Amino acid sequence: MTPTLTVSDEVYALAPGFTHVAVEARGLVNGPSDAASSALLDEAAGRLRARLGTLAPHEDPHMAAWRAAYTAFGAKPSRTRNSAEALARRALADGGLPRVNRLVDVYNAISVARLVPVGGEDPDHIAGPMRLVRAAGDEPFPTVAGGEAAVEHPEPGEVVWRDDEGVTCRRWNWRQGVRTRLTEESVNALFLLEGMGEHAGLEEAAAELAELLEKVSPGARITLGAPVLAGA
Repeated sequence: MTPTLTVSDEVYALAPGFTHVAVEARGLVNGPSDAASSALLDEAAGRLRARLGTLAPHEDPHMAAWRAAYTAFGAKPSRTRNSAEALARRALADGGLPRVNRLVDVYNAISVARLVPVGGEDPDHIAGPMRLVRAAGDEPFPTVAGGEAAVEHPEPGEVVWRDDEGVTCRRWNWRQGVRTRLTEESVNALFLLEGMGEHAGLEEAAAELAELLEKVSPGARITLGAPVLAGA
């Protein structure tokens, strides 16, 4: 069953230009990173360089809009960067992008090439509806710290994705939790593409993501534009 996705009015008040597209995929075949997924990441890094030219990632207008949104809820965007900016910096560094697994490589490639935050969640581990809200501060966030399982809590007012069991992603799209992340055993996925402003290019990014998913996992059932509702 596809989780319901909602965005709270408090978040829209904070960032009126926020936009969002979801892509659902079922019947996927995941596995370790391979030559094909690695090539996608290398190609994405090349597309990023062509897009930026002489700019640093944070100087791109879309990334600048995200920095403003992070500042609005009290985060320091130079320390806790949105996921697209963080990946872009890694793509341009000597070590390059990490190889995680085929599905994560695919959505990371889209994120870097198009400078759009993209997250992937396993809907089989989501409890109830997913909603983007401002945190109370007592919600549990399962994560890993120092190689050990740990539970953190967001700061009051922090923008988080959460479900009925707790936070699934902190500081909007800064750090994903371990409970709902895509693993090599995942067969279903919900991809969340997020933007600031009407020219974020989410529809084009979602279409390219769907095309790549069909290539790496033939036969998967993919639905673009799963609804995101206002007023959580």
